[in-house]
Amino acid sequence: MSDPRAARIPFAGSKAANLARAALAGLPVLPGFVVPYDDWSGHGDLEGLEGLRRAWQELSADGTRPLVVRSSSPQEDTQESSLAGQFASVLDVQGWHEFRAAVRTVLDSAHRPDGTVAPMAVLVQPMLAARVGGVMFGADPVEGRTDRMLVSAVRGGPDSLVSGEQPGTNYWLSRWGRLLRTEPDDPEGLLGADGLRRLARLARQARGVFGGPQDIEFGFDASGQLWLFQSRPITAMAARPARGARLLGPGPVAETLPDQLEPLEEDLWVAPMARGLAAALDIGGTAPRRQLRSLPVVTAVGGRAAADLRLLGAVPPRSRWLALLNPAPGARRLAAAWRVGRLTAALPGLAVDLVADVDRRLAETPSADRLTRPDLVATLRWTRTVLVSLHAQEALAGALLPEPRATAAGTALAALTESRALGVPDDRMVAAQPVVLALVAPGLGRELRLPADPGHTEGAAAARQGATPTAADTDTLATLDTLPAASPPPLPSLPPREALRLRIRWVQELQVRLVRDAARRLVVRGGLGEASKVGLLRWREFVEALEHGRFPGDFKERLPRAVSAPLPDAFRLAEGGTVVAERPVGKGKGGSEGVGQGVSGGRAAGTAWDSTGTRPADPVLVVRTLDPALAPLLPGLAGLVAQTGSPLSHLALLAREFGLPTVVGATDAVRRFPPGSRLTVDGTTGDVHMREQEEQEQQKEQQDQREEQQSVGQAPQGDPR
Repeated sequence: MSDPRAARIPFAGSKAANLARAALAGLPVLPGFVVPYDDWSGHGDLEGLEGLRRAWQELSADGTRPLVVRSSSPQEDTQESSLAGQFASVLDVQGWHEFRAAVRTVLDSAHRPDGTVAPMAVLVQPMLAARVGGVMFGADPVEGRTDRMLVSAVRGGPDSLVSGEQPGTNYWLSRWGRLLRTEPDDPEGLLGADGLRRLARLARQARGVFGGPQDIEFGFDASGQLWLFQSRPITAMAARPARGARLLGPGPVAETLPDQLEPLEEDLWVAPMARGLAAALDIGGTAPRRQLRSLPVVTAVGGRAAADLRLLGAVPPRSRWLALLNPAPGARRLAAAWRVGRLTAALPGLAVDLVADVDRRLAETPSADRLTRPDLVATLRWTRTVLVSLHAQEALAGALLPEPRATAAGTALAALTESRALGVPDDRMVAAQPVVLALVAPGLGRELRLPADPGHTEGAAAARQGATPTAADTDTLATLDTLPAASPPPLPSLPPREALRLRIRWVQELQVRLVRDAARRLVVRGGLGEASKVGLLRWREFVEALEHGRFPGDFKERLPRAVSAPLPDAFRLAEGGTVVAERPVGKGKGGSEGVGQGVSGGRAAGTAWDSTGTRPADPVLVVRTLDPALAPLLPGLAGLVAQTGSPLSHLALLAREFGLPTVVGATDAVRRFPPGSRLTVDGTTGDVHMREQEEQEQQKEQQDQREEQQSVGQAPQGDPR
């Protein structure tokens, strides 16, 4: 290892080369030797290698000292990929015959599952009986922080930790070795303050030698000497939002747009909502106009609508005392007070006027198939403009007017129940009672399916499970597309906010019909391919295709968005649009039902799988521990959940490299999440939830509320969705 050639990765492999460089720099590395991979060719029996037995005799003291035989491939421990745990190492090797077998084991591990053979050198060092060992990262890869270090230690050598057999004790250190946090508690002082300081110094030295923070395996021997067993680059750091990144969340916008949206749906519904809410906040003086112009109040993340929670006032200021000292909010409120005071009195009248204008335009609009192409585009432009006004007034009404006793959703539910009692079929329900649209979310390509009758258990269960659309469902769509946009029948008197919310939904439904008719025209002209692809266009592209027949050059290659997990209640965006959930206080520490420790950020929804049987299309692997043998299963997984394991184990490291949401320490996960369960996994907060159970509990709670309201003769409040 003192030969300069040992420090060359193409010659000696990454593991041996890194240790040779560290030894030359004075870091505490055990002595040893490396056999370059080129030397193995033509020597299948190992006897033909000149000097191998002599080197073994010298290092092992003629077989009396046990050795470690380790892989050292140029393909592992690189800047791009660690291939952690993918090649073999053999511990406690004694005797010449056992040594030859260990070397053969390492060489055989170079044969990859895909049929390729990795170049493989072999590194040999003395076996050290460590008192304490573990893994140290010169940065915190779980939190994505470079200003601190993360150490995980166990009694004995680090092999039981990196294999996932033991979770270890975790220490978070400052760059100078000051202890910041320990999990779990360490009453025995496994490493001690002096050991932590020495580890921090070793991490700083390794950073200087290799030019960046390192993933280090270490051990303390019986005399307290610290040894460096391995050093490689940190290949996967968790996404970390920039300082000052906005706090986002579904918030109240999920009531209007609860489903995942395609690009055209974003432009039709999210953009007008953002402009309308910005106008309301500007009128109310609750945010600086410059900020409202530069940051959209509502945006789409992975096709799901999310709002700026601070702009909407859904979260308190970052510092309550600084907020009290800041004169700007008070000045804005004072400047806006006279406007808001007069607006509160005028708002009901303004809402009545806007509702009347919308109803008149809806009544005057002929069915989509009777509109010329220019009229169809003009009508769609009007819908996007009027949605801005409707959202603005609806937001102001919600903030300034008394809470309504009657709601559009409650009225819709009563109309639905009454019409079904009279025998009106669902495929004619919208034509007879347009108010029922308040019960369903808009969608260009989704079937318009009304809520199941709460009294019919089978129907409710089918709706929960997303049953296959029946012929009646398909007929409903066809009927809706041919209905004229006639004036709606008289409604019970609704408060201003609820009347505005209902018109928002009616305008959205008009947009759906217009876009579907336009899609049929584009299919006839041969540019769209099939009507279902219309949602892949942006608004400007859609208008360009409709007016001039021109489609984007990459349109034929565009695919529908993959189903994304629901957004966290509160999150920030990191570079590349990665969602980083805001970790609630006390979460992600493990030990509570449904909560483990997040070790690889991201959020995913999928189907629980135990690695046996048929692999689902969106598998979330649920296992007892992070066994490195599971590594070949990682590509294509939606998520990974383990009952035990360390965030610094080899499989956790590989999961971060794959960008795979991963949670460890999920109590009794194998039993609680059987194969086939629908799961949501958050690799940042450590939350794992069964989606069916959550949905059933929510629906039962809503049903109980409806029954209680009906029993006292009140109209149901809120949105039954």
